[in-house]
Amino acid sequence: MEGQVRGIQRMIEEDSPCTDVLRQVRAARKAFDKVGFVILAGKMRECMSGKGDGAESEIALDDYMELFLTLT
Repeated sequence: MEGQVRGIQRMIEEDSPCTDVLRQVRAARKAFDKVGFVILAGKMRECMSGKGDGAESEIALDDYMELFLTLT
């Protein structure tokens, strides 16, 4: 992802066509979204498997679910 962002920066500096830059921005955004989903899924799995501390785990799960909805 870091390489994608650097590539976008280079494209902007080189005055690449806007459509090409936007395609790369879209691809980078999808990659970031995927990472977010993977992280949240892991944390939600932890909470649901009972590895958390009861009420604290339930609060965390609510927070993760809210974050999940912002990614969709």
